[in-house]
Amino acid sequence: MAKILFEENNEEAELPDGSPIAEACEEAGIPFACTEGVCGTCVIEVTEGMENLSEFNEAEADFLGDLDKERLACQCRIKSGYVKIKF
Repeated sequence: MAKILFEENNEEAELPDGSPIAEACEEAGIPFACTEGVCGTCVIEVTEGMENLSEFNEAEADFLGDLDKERLACQCRIKSGYVKIKF
């Protein structure tokens, strides 16, 4: 099982390895609109554990430009381990 810690509210979510993180993020209070990676309402900042998320995809590259610490929660899967995010 993988874990996500949400810095704003100190909530933690456990997810099966390889799962999308969108539902857990939405439950923690991250807004979602399109869920297709084009609107940007679900931008998160990964402060720890970026290596535990899926690789950046084309939708993220198109929207974010600089592929550094920001991700689109609607496009990410957690591979395993622990990820800490801010929103």
